[in-house]
Amino acid sequence: MYHLTVRDHMMIAHSFSSPTFGPARKLHGATYVVDVTFFRETLDEDDLVVDIDAAAKALAAILGEFHLSNLDDHAALSGHNTTTEFMARVVFDRMKRAIDEGRLGAGARGLARLAVTLSESPVAWAGYEGDL
Repeated sequence: MYHLTVRDHMMIAHSFSSPTFGPARKLHGATYVVDVTFFRETLDEDDLVVDIDAAAKALAAILGEFHLSNLDDHAALSGHNTTTEFMARVVFDRMKRAIDEGRLGAGARGLARLAVTLSESPVAWAGYEGDL
């Protein structure tokens, strides 16, 4: 299986509602390095997995919705603990929508799988992946 990864980052603030999180229940910040990996069985007619520029622009637009903001203020995230795992799924769903809407070009229709990884530190990261 072929794959291509694009990377960007977002700086956010958030808090958690469950006692499970201890001191992280208070408002705190995080900088996530975000990797999105696109998979396909065969390359497209231009011998690409996906147009890297289109993929990078789509990721930047998705992260731009959250960058330098407090996730607690986003209505679409209300009622959830915006954990690294949860936010990986949010990015996945928005990238899948971008692919479905054609924002990554016609070649992206051949993509088979998508993986999103958010790194919150050099020693901890989480992700979500699924078939398209």
